[in-house]
Amino acid sequence: MPARSKKSEDCIFVIDAGTQSIRAAIVDLKGIIRDIVKTPIQPYYSEKPGWAEQDPSYYWRVLCDTSRRLMKKTVFDAKSIKGVTLTSQRNTMVNVDKNGTPLRPAIVWLDQRKAEVGEWPGFATRLGLKAIGLLDAAHLSIRECEANWIKQNQPGVWSKTHKFLFLSGYFNYKLTGEFIDSTGNMPGYVPFDFKNHAWAKKSDIKWKMFPIEESKLFKLAKPSELLGYITKTASKETGIPERLPVIAAAADKACEVLGSGCLTPEIACLSYGTTATIETTNSKFIEIVPFIPPWPSAVPGAYNTEVMILRGYWMVSWFKQEFGLREEIIAKKRKIAPEALFDEMIRDIPPGSMGLTLQPFWSPGVKIPGPEAKGAIIGFGDVHTRAHIYRAIIEGLAYALREGMIRTEKKNNVKIEKIRVSGGGSQSRAAMQITADVFNLTAEKPHTYETSALGAAIDAAVGLKLYPGFREAVREMTRVGEVFEPIPANRDIYNQLFEEIYLKMYDRLVPFYQKIRDITGYPPKYKKK
Repeated sequence: MPARSKKSEDCIFVIDAGTQSIRAAIVDLKGIIRDIVKTPIQPYYSEKPGWAEQDPSYYWRVLCDTSRRLMKKTVFDAKSIKGVTLTSQRNTMVNVDKNGTPLRPAIVWLDQRKAEVGEWPGFATRLGLKAIGLLDAAHLSIRECEANWIKQNQPGVWSKTHKFLFLSGYFNYKLTGEFIDSTGNMPGYVPFDFKNHAWAKKSDIKWKMFPIEESKLFKLAKPSELLGYITKTASKETGIPERLPVIAAAADKACEVLGSGCLTPEIACLSYGTTATIETTNSKFIEIVPFIPPWPSAVPGAYNTEVMILRGYWMVSWFKQEFGLREEIIAKKRKIAPEALFDEMIRDIPPGSMGLTLQPFWSPGVKIPGPEAKGAIIGFGDVHTRAHIYRAIIEGLAYALREGMIRTEKKNNVKIEKIRVSGGGSQSRAAMQITADVFNLTAEKPHTYETSALGAAIDAAVGLKLYPGFREAVREMTRVGEVFEPIPANRDIYNQLFEEIYLKMYDRLVPFYQKIRDITGYPPKYKKK
């Protein structure tokens, strides 16, 4: 079907609800962010240590305020807005009643509470999972499942729950009045078939691990499909014109990949966000880590292979909080971001941080790294300063993502030729150059920092038939900005450190991590009661 005639002023209204802020943007059909309003949010509050919760109504109020401010300031005529789309943080869960009213605070993806394993798996299944090295991973997934914790600890809330929604699904309901969500928003602990992008068959083991009643689930739509229309109530609250079509997009990481123009597996998308990832888009279902599925892409029917460092660029925030008070004070006086001072601080620190090598597993993983994993820094000497530690953080993240690239290339059987870098870390020239040097590849920045919003806008442009397909939309709406080439001398140092030190650290240290776990009880082991 040919694309309908496009006017130069046609645009998409995009809502981007991340962990740190909620953005509303107007994106034109050349991929230019024509107007944007950003509202910082309180990511979560904690009633108990390790808990991370937020009032869903708070998210909605901020979304409405942000949207109204954008509609008031934009120079675009409302008639130019052809549709609305939304991308959001992954795996933040909301219980609602039949009227869509939240029954408890949302459990944010950063939450660390754990459910009990319960009666499953039985003896035979347990032996089978143990034989293939997945018993710990299965136990961890069961314990991480928010629905399991609510059922065990707040059965009254669960019995009143009409729908158990992702944050994206809650927003979709508030915008359209429909309990519906995109298959691109499904990374989480729900009975979803990641191969076929549908709810799992009843025979699927996930119904045992995540026993959510089918009636509490919601309709699914593919990215670029219609979710519904802006209701009269939503229009009044958000300022978005009534009856505008709302088009399905995907979770923020998937939209970052699409917005970076990564449609094929030879181009990898690195996201230096709160969670750091390396992802590729693939037409085939390929598990980079055995039994850990690829997530749904923002392109319908496609998959995003992903290797994730859970604490990612959060480590920069950790460094700033624990060691960067001086820079924060100076940055406030100079009205610049503290990270700009950190870049200055490491300008004269040589590649390899004079021997410091960091393993960035500040939070354990499910499989790689394993549940016993811990972070480590080795190579300290009396010459080292805060600046060396900061550079070692960035280098360690790049090493971990390069290892993820090697795993990805091996499983995809496709050589990665270049990398595109998005997320907050892409704004650091030092981080971009270190990335190019560690990977020994051209590191490209997309033309806009707002790649998740752009990816969502591409979904909407295709869904609204403003472009005939994703290749055409990506060609017209994405392009490369600044390019960083590897510096040969730096590349050679990093390659030696990566091959001879970093790749050997985990295997050498894991026995000590296991002993520490045995002695201290942290991280806890997951045993069947």
